[in-house]
Amino acid sequence: MAEIIQRDGTWAFDGSTVRITPGLHRSVPLFRQTYGEIAVPLEAVAGVVFEPERKRGRLRMRLREGADPLLQATGGRLPDPADPYRLLVDVDRSGVAEYVAEEIRHCLLLDQVPPEPAEAYLLPGPPVPVSVRSSDGTVSFDGTQVRIDWSDTSDRVKRATGPRVIGIGDVRRVEWLPNSGYEDGFLRFATRETAMSELPPEKDPYALDLWGSARRDLLTAIVAAAVTARLPHPSAPTHVEDEERRDAPPRPAAGDPPPADHHDVLLRRLRELGELHRDGVLTDEEFAMTKAAVLRGF
Repeated sequence: MAEIIQRDGTWAFDGSTVRITPGLHRSVPLFRQTYGEIAVPLEAVAGVVFEPERKRGRLRMRLREGADPLLQATGGRLPDPADPYRLLVDVDRSGVAEYVAEEIRHCLLLDQVPPEPAEAYLLPGPPVPVSVRSSDGTVSFDGTQVRIDWSDTSDRVKRATGPRVIGIGDVRRVEWLPNSGYEDGFLRFATRETAMSELPPEKDPYALDLWGSARRDLLTAIVAAAVTARLPHPSAPTHVEDEERRDAPPRPAAGDPPPADHHDVLLRRLRELGELHRDGVLTDEEFAMTKAAVLRGF
């Protein structure tokens, strides 16, 4: 067992798995503490290096492309302190850090782990259900559907459409960009119908606009990773989507009348959208896109 324990967290390697546990100190970012412990199988590792510095060094692990749904969802855009595959190391523990890195590299050579991209996710991603409250609303995922409940400060267009519920079979990809403090971020769920949408995140009923606390909004990456882990892997053949649609439970027939209360809600929301359009709040394109989203939701 090769192990290093620091205030920033703990890395323990048993020859087959690197177990990464975030530290509990207040200096450890909220994202890493919330994401929790990660068990990285050796076959998911592309490399590991220790970067010594005068005051504190860093252990860094690089994973194979396509191995981790978190890295797939965030596209390398996680801020450096929030990166779970990075460990700050005190100067007096540099020798231990070098030893841990060398042990992992040695086993990579012995097991002949290929450097090529993985053809399936080798990490499971965050457990579900998971729910995160952001500046634009609360996004939840239970393993089968995504639900977005808008906040009181969300754009009127979004509040007019009501809560957004998206089945996992309808999601084609997840797009995520962090709130940097200077520019807004977003979490968008692209479906087959909305994949080419050009609505800005603040008006898109399939997207959360991340403009508030960067520390808390960063937690939406956990939902992004949980959804991504349950989508077809990027290397999967294109026919996988067709198979998923064929195996999905049948939707209600077009002729089935909706419940009366749903019908009333639908009419009210369509009236609200029409008023926003007449008042000039919505452009023709935005009105058409949002109206279609409301109708699909019902």
